[in-house]
Amino acid sequence: MKKRIKAIIFDLGNVLVDFDHMIAARKIAAFTDKDGGQMYRLFFDSELTGLFEEGKVSAEGFFKEVKRLLNLRISYEEFLPIWNEIFFLSKKNKDVYNIAKKLKSNYKTALLSNVNILHFDYLKKNFPVFDAFDHIITSYKIGLRKPHPSIYRNALKLLKEPAGSVFYTDDRRDLIEKANALGIRGFWFEGVGKLKKDFISVGIKI
Repeated sequence: MKKRIKAIIFDLGNVLVDFDHMIAARKIAAFTDKDGGQMYRLFFDSELTGLFEEGKVSAEGFFKEVKRLLNLRISYEEFLPIWNEIFFLSKKNKDVYNIAKKLKSNYKTALLSNVNILHFDYLKKNFPVFDAFDHIITSYKIGLRKPHPSIYRNALKLLKEPAGSVFYTDDRRDLIEKANALGIRGFWFEGVGKLKKDFISVGIKI
């Protein structure tokens, strides 16, 4: 017999807050001679960005290396709004937030995110979604990114619940699969309608 769900973990990006890296890419294009593909790989999809999300590179160190790699003609102060202003709230995000807020009354709630310190500080200041959670777990503080098993185990430890009593939703299927391998009840986030159905399937009442 499966355990009753007592805690719920939400992902942040594209679940509670939407983002579009191309907003920053288009702006940064004016300050570099790299083409779009090179810029995107170096700016977002790189080992450097991964290390920044794990807190192993400082914000200033990250900018210094990005500036070198992209030959950027821009200061750190000019870089910050370009890097940060990629987030926005959709109706979907607002609906998920309202659901999480309600669930907090009867379940332990946590936010689990791969995020760097600049983005997180910006989001905390500008997006009022964090009060729906008892625990906020970020990759840059833990020093690991999903899908490393230890970041999920850290969440379970904070929630003080076994894996089988924890529901987890994320917009990346690969991260859900890794959590499921640890016994967490993970469900791929594809929208509010499916999320509600997933809740019902495990006995969660909104």
